[in-house]
Amino acid sequence: MKLTIWGCRGSITTPGIETVRYGGESTCFEILTDENETIIVDAGSGIRRLGNEIARDKTRRKITLLLTHSHWDHLAGFPFFKPAFIPGFTITVCGGDDSPVRVLESLRHQMDPPYFPVDMGAMKAEFVIGCNCAEGCCDHRLPMISPGHRCESIALNHPNGGYGYKFTGKTGRSIVLLTDNELRYRHPGGPDRAAYVDFCRGAELLIYDAQYTEKEYERTISWGHSTFRDALDLGVDAGVKHLAMTHHDPDHSDDDLDRIAAECAEYLASKGAELSWELCREGAEYFV
Repeated sequence: MKLTIWGCRGSITTPGIETVRYGGESTCFEILTDENETIIVDAGSGIRRLGNEIARDKTRRKITLLLTHSHWDHLAGFPFFKPAFIPGFTITVCGGDDSPVRVLESLRHQMDPPYFPVDMGAMKAEFVIGCNCAEGCCDHRLPMISPGHRCESIALNHPNGGYGYKFTGKTGRSIVLLTDNELRYRHPGGPDRAAYVDFCRGAELLIYDAQYTEKEYERTISWGHSTFRDALDLGVDAGVKHLAMTHHDPDHSDDDLDRIAAECAEYLASKGAELSWELCREGAEYFV
């Protein structure tokens, strides 16, 4: 599988000279399966550029859009997703904080007047209601994924709910994507930390929420996000092969993130822990 980061900024899109190196687009990840099938996780502002690339590729006309939840920074790019306006594309909507029907309505609602000048009726792609990860014991069978691949879901500790996902390819190696998750505070329906350690255990790649520093977290507890130390500790305890920290705070410039990276290295050294890790950068690609 191949994962590409099209957006890794949290809360709001942050373009400008201070975010060039790590990127300012809000959350959007593209996963290509071993069979070259397209899964898009979240429709933040980064989905616009991804959509432009897909529209130019004549071999890709079926897309699975998997949403973690319906907060605006994860939906904001959808009205600018070019394949949605082109006849012949099929977009299967899955996941989210409740049912895929409700998720589709969230996408539709943000285009209703007076929020957007064009309503969803202008989109000529075929929209299909996919799977519902809110079902009990859901193994999240994505309808457009070939045999040998698997997607599993886990509830997030986040206001208004949501789901994180584990994608396992034919080789048995997995990608875990847990954005907008708080490890130190239990939100309604959210699992405990041990459940996340088990879910991430042995993953080849863990993309994990690390929005706050420890000082920032003192005033943002219960807001639904983890700290850099939370992410590092989870990566170590779960034995993941590589950790990439995402959902960068909009007030963290490139220089701020460089300083945070140096603090992360010091923190791991102080614990005597070994872990391959980095801060997510827009445009980065991972092969699993």
